[in-house]
Amino acid sequence: MARGVRLRVFMGSGEPESLTAWMWRYLAHLEALQRSVNDVRTRRTKLTMFYRWCEDRGLRDPKQITHRHLEQFQHWLFRYRKKNGQPLVINYQRIALFTLQMFFRYLVKQGVVPSNPAADLELPKRTMDLRDPLTLEEMEAVLALPDLDTPEGLRDRACLELFYATGIRRAELTHLAITDVDHSRGTLHVRLGKGRKDRFVPVGERALAWIDKYLQEARPTLARRDGERRLFVNQYGEPLSQDGLTARVRRYFREAGITKAGACHLFRHTMATAMLDNGADIRHVQEMLGHSTIATTQRYTHVSVARLKAVHAATHPAARLTHGSAPPE
Repeated sequence: MARGVRLRVFMGSGEPESLTAWMWRYLAHLEALQRSVNDVRTRRTKLTMFYRWCEDRGLRDPKQITHRHLEQFQHWLFRYRKKNGQPLVINYQRIALFTLQMFFRYLVKQGVVPSNPAADLELPKRTMDLRDPLTLEEMEAVLALPDLDTPEGLRDRACLELFYATGIRRAELTHLAITDVDHSRGTLHVRLGKGRKDRFVPVGERALAWIDKYLQEARPTLARRDGERRLFVNQYGEPLSQDGLTARVRRYFREAGITKAGACHLFRHTMATAMLDNGADIRHVQEMLGHSTIATTQRYTHVSVARLKAVHAATHPAARLTHGSAPPE
């Protein structure tokens, strides 16, 4: 059952003026504004969490919800623990609260509530997500794991190679059509990326070779219905889902003994850092990643430690051990 359907079953539609009904109207409003699938999905997930919290407290009408309630929800988010005992990351809490600010702003515009009870919430400060990229050895270990004797394994290898080659987002990969791969030019047409922007990115010969192998030997077996345009499909012949892709990548990481944070997104960090390590201009990396501003790229890739060390060694007078500078034995 699709996630949106599962949430609708859980939340229901409710009375016309209920909290539930207005949540669904807000999500439909976002879709009408042509917001990205990921954006709507994220907001739906955060609203569902808030709905459950309200349901436990008998809050079923948006007019019942006050600023004090939202402060209590904020404290609940801070204290919440996942099944593994870990708290919600700060950025997750921030997005959840921001979603509520936007939801209640929508309700004010619709005349449902007189003022926005979430307007004055003090959001937690955004943290810098400095994930460690994969090493070359770790990357090669992960790439070698898919079972190439199965159609699913060939598909997975092609997905992993494409992630590594281009640094595209998982939503961008799962939405690729067969015609988006230009084998003659060695490029990939990424349609409606983040911010609903199209871009072309180069694809190396290695990734293209794996895509060709997948198209020739695996996809005809997996694609059970004619006319399916998506490049990557699951065992039922349907477009590969983002969650399904993430689950498979995490499984390969576990098999490779990799415990670093992230899954599909870690390929993006690794690709960008590798390009910087090997001398790429950050503006070219920005173009590859599809960032609208270079500041985002600087935060995304943090800073290549290898390049920092190289610059430090070349410019700092005390970076190298010279005669007379060593500590006494």
